[in-house]
Amino acid sequence: MTAPGMVVVGAGECGARAAFALRENGWTGPVTLVGAEPLLPYERPPLSKAGLVSDSAGPVTIRDADAYRDADIELVSGVEAAGLDTGAHHVELADGRRLGYERLLLATGARARPLPFDGAPVHLLRTHADAVALRRRLVPGTRVGVIGGGFIGLELAASAAARGCPVTVVELGPRPLGRAVPARIAAVLAARHVAAGIDLRCGTGVGRLAPTGTGITVGLADGDAVEVDVVVAGVGSVPETALAERAGLAVENGIRVDARLATSAPDVFAAGDCCSFPHPLYDDRRIRLESWRAAQEQGAAAARSMLGGPEPYAAVPWFWSDQHDLSLQVTGLTDAAVGEAVRLRPDGVELWFGLGAEGRLLAAAGVGPGNAVAKDVRLAEMLIARRAVPDPAALADPAVPLKSLLRSPVSA
Repeated sequence: MTAPGMVVVGAGECGARAAFALRENGWTGPVTLVGAEPLLPYERPPLSKAGLVSDSAGPVTIRDADAYRDADIELVSGVEAAGLDTGAHHVELADGRRLGYERLLLATGARARPLPFDGAPVHLLRTHADAVALRRRLVPGTRVGVIGGGFIGLELAASAAARGCPVTVVELGPRPLGRAVPARIAAVLAARHVAAGIDLRCGTGVGRLAPTGTGITVGLADGDAVEVDVVVAGVGSVPETALAERAGLAVENGIRVDARLATSAPDVFAAGDCCSFPHPLYDDRRIRLESWRAAQEQGAAAARSMLGGPEPYAAVPWFWSDQHDLSLQVTGLTDAAVGEAVRLRPDGVELWFGLGAEGRLLAAAGVGPGNAVAKDVRLAEMLIARRAVPDPAALADPAVPLKSLLRSPVSA
């Protein structure tokens, strides 16, 4: 068994960032990063975008191999963690090796949720190998059925359409992006998909998938049916908690952690898509984030906590999605809002602001070409972090610079 040090299980965005953050924060002992895939840790957001559109797209690595060597980080790739003994402080790998740890970070991420149908091939998109397998099917003229109208489903649809594929999206809810995006902002994206020729079916589910001699029949709950050649599931993800559960750690919509990302087991932390945590900006509501930036930030925060740092994780949630020629950005938790203000800019871009019962800004969202909304959403993020209570009329007035609202009163 290896000498105890810092062990990070999960070599995605969160785990890789945490390993380097340990070094950046002064840890000089052993650091081991364990990943199930036989690749250098890579970025996942491109998988549904350039990873599908470009035939030459390879994985976008977070750091190159030299960086791990220079930081003296041992990268154990292509092997899963099979067991965790929190009493003995060791992780058992699938190949039989045991890694002793002084402190452990679980950054196991999430897995794509499968469709509950047997008998028809369904593509999932979570890994680079998934993206390559799907990309090979997306030749011009291939009929694509995307099940799920969330972030991944709509990004997949846009990428398939860009490759010349007729696309049908089936969404159970009454509109796409129903969980995290306000209705008027989601409507802009929905209209763009329809303009691109995508058949967007909302308010109906999938009752069956049946292979035929020429493709796959997608039977809808409303009695209609769609004939496609490829089916892709984009119906969300499930936090990867199996290792934690077998070890007896508390689980609640992911591995349960406290404000410092510490789990219920001594010296074990969790971060990224796999964990749920209390957020101080939302009355310690327990949430789980599936976000590129949250993975980065939580990885760095967990590293500081592993080294004894007392600071709670309190970053404002932020999400983004590129679809066709539009970029969506959302900050805060939209479902926490009970009121709203809408800003219609002279360039046609629309911004939505979500307000709490006492007027505090809790969320914001916008969509536009390129980086059209980036500055305003960033300013909204700063207002949310300050617990600002801005004048709703000023939020709605495009003549009032959002930066000036940073002087707004704040809530207790």
